[in-house]
Amino acid sequence: MKLIQYRETQKQLKRHIVLFVLMGLSFNALSQNPDSTKAKVSGAVSITNNGVSLVPAFSLGNPAAIFDVAIRKKRFSFEPQMAFSVKDATPWYLVFWLRYKAIETSKFNMRVGFHPGFLFDAGNQLVNGVDEEHITTSRFFVGELAPNYVISKDVSVGVYYQHSRGFTSLLRKSHFLGINAGFSDIRLGTKFYMKAAPQVYYLKNDDKEGFYVTSTIALARRGFPVSVSTLLNRKLRSDIPSDDFLWNVMLTYSF
Repeated sequence: MKLIQYRETQKQLKRHIVLFVLMGLSFNALSQNPDSTKAKVSGAVSITNNGVSLVPAFSLGNPAAIFDVAIRKKRFSFEPQMAFSVKDATPWYLVFWLRYKAIETSKFNMRVGFHPGFLFDAGNQLVNGVDEEHITTSRFFVGELAPNYVISKDVSVGVYYQHSRGFTSLLRKSHFLGINAGFSDIRLGTKFYMKAAPQVYYLKNDDKEGFYVTSTIALARRGFPVSVSTLLNRKLRSDIPSDDFLWNVMLTYSF
């Protein structure tokens, strides 16, 4: 039974990775025109002691590896992300962001986007009196709206709204609304600098809701591809089951 479940899980994962590749190829095909050489590709590989979810109120609870790729063409971008548990090498989630900068000026910009997402959950199931390991897959469809105002070269403020629908999970509908700020270049001498992104947000999962505050702080060296960051998340008031306080440390290699 465990072997059958393992094979089924591998088949699901292969289907999702094929979707990952096909969406990337489709986006690249749509970009084929005389200006296609201007398409930009970037990415990052991160290792963290505690995988914190895309919604920072939740975490994997184990070390995680996260792979990001971004293919940008003018105002469009395709940004897939794959995350795995380091503890047992099982998949955690896959998301496939398609994003568009609807407004882009020197002072104000607004991004819209959506993604199909897949969340993998490892657990046990009683089969014929035997406790068997298995992995279930939850499917989501998520949309976002992100207006942002630039105060200066290195300081900005914005609002972030995300709505998600669950199709094969206990969570059916979720709303996320955050007010955030970004500080992209806090100088620490001539070689090092910090980034900070504090945010206050409201989260509603079905009929439960809560208020939280979170911040990401990163330390980097100019011209060096490796950075260190930490995420802190504090529950202010909430009836959503989650930890009162979450944090992690992440090592990232960007290319």
